[in-house]
Amino acid sequence: MAAEAAIPIIGTFNSQSLANTLNAFAKIDHQHPMLFDEAARVAIPRIGTFKSQELANTVNAFAKMDHQHPMLFDEVAKATIPIIDTFNSLDVANTVNAFAKMDHRHPMLFGEVANAAIPIIDTFKSQELANTVNAFAKMDHRHPM
Repeated sequence: MAAEAAIPIIGTFNSQSLANTLNAFAKIDHQHPMLFDEAARVAIPRIGTFKSQELANTVNAFAKMDHQHPMLFDEVAKATIPIIDTFNSLDVANTVNAFAKMDHRHPMLFGEVANAAIPIIDTFKSQELANTVNAFAKMDHRHPM
C-alpha cells in the first residue's frame, strides 16, 4: 500500500527522501519492483546531486532487494568517482558491497575506492573492513598498495 502511494509522487522526492524510502523498503524486505524501477527512472537524471550517503544507500537498497538495474549502478559509479573522498568508511563499504552483491563490475570505481580508502583505513570498523575486502575479493579486484 505504501509503495503504491509513493510511486506517483516519487518524482517530487529529493535525493535524501528517495534514498531513505528505498532503504526503508529494503530494510523491511518489502519487494516492490515497480517502486524500485520508478525510483531508478527518477534518480538517474539527478544522480549527480546525490551526496555520498545517498549514493551508497541507494545502491545498497537495490542490492538488498536483489533488484537489477545496471544503468543505475553505472550512473552511481560515475557520480561516486569524483566525490569518493567525501565517502566515510560505511559509505565505502556499502557501495562496494552493493556492486559486488549485484556482480556489477566497474573496475574504475573499485580502483578509485581503493585509492580513497587506504588513507582512511584506520577509521573502518571491523565489519566495514570485512565487507570492503570481501567485495574486492568477490569482484576479483586487486589493488597494488
